[in-house]
Amino acid sequence: MKKQESKSKDVTKTDSEKKTQNKKATSSKEVNSQEKKLNELVERLTKKHDVECARPEKTAIALKECIDRDYVHVMFKKTGTELGIQLDRRFCKFEEADFENAKGKVYLVGGLTLNYDKVRCIAEVDLSTCEGNGYLEPVNDDEYKVMMAQSDK
Repeated sequence: MKKQESKSKDVTKTDSEKKTQNKKATSSKEVNSQEKKLNELVERLTKKHDVECARPEKTAIALKECIDRDYVHVMFKKTGTELGIQLDRRFCKFEEADFENAKGKVYLVGGLTLNYDKVRCIAEVDLSTCEGNGYLEPVNDDEYKVMMAQSDK
């Protein structure tokens, strides 16, 4: 009889281990579900698209004023989606820009939340036309906090 008891304890222990493994598997699934699927529009905008910076007007001087405020509107022309991005100057490039003569290019990088997804917008814009190409890149919460905190400096 004692042998049967010890066997049933071993089986119970094995069942308990299985339950623990199932809980771990479930919790890892929960973690993966937190890395949720991107919104359809966000997913579409992760590929390069034609963009323009036309707000408040489509000029290099108006774009410069927006850059000076660290907030630029970028319109994804194909979808008609206009996004306001908070610039992250650590990654923006203005070396090739001649705003007064509307020549050269700017490389804009900034953050925003689109349809509950935290993203980085990256756009290269020609100052003669205020048009170029751009795309979105998903970011995690920590990257987003750092990126958005840059504007407070």
